[in-house]
Amino acid sequence: MAEITLLDAVNMALHYEMKHDNSVVILGEDVGDNGGVFRATVGLKEKYGCKRVIDSPLAEALIGGITVGMATQGLRPVAEFQFQGFVFPAMEHLICHAARMRNRTRGRLTCPAVFRAPFGGGIHAPEHHSESVEALFAHIPGISVVIPSSPQRAYGLLLAAIRSNDPIMFFEPKRIYRTVKSTVVDNGEALPLNTCFTLRKGRDLTLVTWGACVVESLQAAQTLSEMGIEAEVIDLATIKPIDMATIIKSLEKTGRLLVVHEACKTCGVGAEIIARVSEQAMCLLKAPPKRVTGTDTIMPYYRNEDYFMIQKDDITDAAKALVEGWK
Repeated sequence: MAEITLLDAVNMALHYEMKHDNSVVILGEDVGDNGGVFRATVGLKEKYGCKRVIDSPLAEALIGGITVGMATQGLRPVAEFQFQGFVFPAMEHLICHAARMRNRTRGRLTCPAVFRAPFGGGIHAPEHHSESVEALFAHIPGISVVIPSSPQRAYGLLLAAIRSNDPIMFFEPKRIYRTVKSTVVDNGEALPLNTCFTLRKGRDLTLVTWGACVVESLQAAQTLSEMGIEAEVIDLATIKPIDMATIIKSLEKTGRLLVVHEACKTCGVGAEIIARVSEQAMCLLKAPPKRVTGTDTIMPYYRNEDYFMIQKDDITDAAKALVEGWK
């Protein structure tokens, strides 16, 4: 079986679900004729027609509002925003309507909508194209946030998101859209939402990460292993709600926690994880938890982008200090 990219896996999941569920519709800027800015929706309009694959105007607020309306009236829309930084004009519809629909109508209406957007830096894009603001969306009650880090998880989690009866922000790390490849069976099997995935077993350190940072985290874990330090690498996958049970179970073995994320440090998801560990499992810790994060600055333009992005050595050094400094 040929290996495919994360981008191919997103396209495969959309094809599968549109084939098997006539209520699934796609909308967004250039999603039809051009297949989207990254070609994630290529081939869908030709196969399912312009009534189910809808090219919208360049108007994110309109995309958000129309998607909410569709979702409350029996459809399962999958809306594409070209970049995470372009979602902000639609925030009123996300916060005031999509997130509150079930509560507002006491369950009479739900909002089974998926809002897709590429996110993160590393491709030398200008401002508003490189944000990592998943924590902002995780703060909204009523909305789940999902971030895949591999083709298999992109396929399975997107299927699960489309089948969910509540709104989901589905953020795709564009830095690894085409660089991470693996085999994916197109069998329609969804992966569980609200669940972490343990990618590597370890005894000395629990390393929690998500999105594109999974790549550098696994590389760092291999380097640490050569030093005699075994890191257990956990892909958070669902940013909200957080699967604390898996993280705490890992800490029962390792006693040390390192959280790695590209987003800026202040009020990031890493802070939430560490706070919950402090509340629920402080007695398991052999050392203070640490974070390796982006800086509290605007994502720089491409010539300075590498100074912002997390490197493998940043993770390795932090993990080594956490283990060797607190024996």
